[in-house]
Amino acid sequence: MAALVKTEFEAEVIWLGHVPAAGRSLRARSAERLELGFDGLVEDRHGGAVRPSCSRVLNLYPRNTKIRNVRQLSILSEEELGRIAEGMGMERLEPALLGATMVLRGIPDFTHVPPSSRLQAAGGLTLTVDMENLPCVLPGREIEAEEPGRGAAFKPAAAGLRGVTAWVERPGALAVGDRLGLFIPAQRAWQSGSNLHR
Repeated sequence: MAALVKTEFEAEVIWLGHVPAAGRSLRARSAERLELGFDGLVEDRHGGAVRPSCSRVLNLYPRNTKIRNVRQLSILSEEELGRIAEGMGMERLEPALLGATMVLRGIPDFTHVPPSSRLQAAGGLTLTVDMENLPCVLPGREIEAEEPGRGAAFKPAAAGLRGVTAWVERPGALAVGDRLGLFIPAQRAWQSGSNLHR
């Protein structure tokens, strides 16, 4: 029995980008096509099989502990990006300023798709969702450089809307206009009996 269930949802890739490994900026450069390997994107700031741990996992490891890299990609939805921009009082928010790898259109409540969901292209390329990408101050700095006075509004406006981090399960090429099918784990929701909050 398959552990992943194909859903009715399919997303269109409407934007692609990469963050150069050289330099300290989070800003992405847009691209029409990306070649994704097991290590993610070559010469990308978030590429590689392993990475130093960060604030996302501080309750597990001291900062800069070498861990498996399941944060190779940052994926956002067009719909949620629009809601973030609206919450910031902006007409549009450029995904490059958020260090995005891709922006998709067509999956509702995208930031909250279950961890371990798969996004699969027709050619077989498959991405595994790690978890929600919590908002941080770094995109705010990039936004502030372009739109003075707006940067600080990013973190609160992006709560629950920042998309997900993901890693490459099956390599391949991805281009703007490609479509990705959504597969979700077949398991029921966890019922711990406690109220867990961030």
